[in-house]
Amino acid sequence: MTKDQLYQALDYVDHSREKRLEMATLVSNNPKLVSPLLAIAFDVDHPVSSKACWVLEFTAKENLSYLFPYLDTFTDSIGNVHLDSSVRPMAKICEYLIKSYFHKTNTTTTEVLTPDHLEKITTACFDWLIGNHKVAAKAYSMTCLLLLGRKYNWVHPELKMVLEQNYADGSAAYKARARHTLAKLK
Repeated sequence: MTKDQLYQALDYVDHSREKRLEMATLVSNNPKLVSPLLAIAFDVDHPVSSKACWVLEFTAKENLSYLFPYLDTFTDSIGNVHLDSSVRPMAKICEYLIKSYFHKTNTTTTEVLTPDHLEKITTACFDWLIGNHKVAAKAYSMTCLLLLGRKYNWVHPELKMVLEQNYADGSAAYKARARHTLAKLK
């Protein structure tokens, strides 16, 4: 399947779980599609880019290792994503990566995620947490930053400060997640 054919196939994907899963299965059965899928996902102003992000999230959930050869591309570009419908799945993918990295039995992720990758994920998560994004992306970012603070001692104080500053203006869902995160920081 060419990149153009992938664009056309993604055009039929909607927000339904079935359509996203169907496309993610296609990608999982042909991992070479991850590269053009990333290219489409990071064409950040194209309407189909969000659909590519959705499919990428579903693919990463089942086959996180399919992203490993493209971690440079992924981490170099996640900061450019700005549409809410794209930010949420990218933040979720970051959460998958970071949870896997800190999981005691998963050494593969620990081997492939470099300090540079971790730094770029940290930066993106702080940007999403501080920026004008929906609660889901902020919640995934809180999880990532909570875990990354185990490795980088400067992250927890910054995370605590951001959560405390934004708490009063946050939605009920934001406040609940922030309380949960702040409790773990103590």
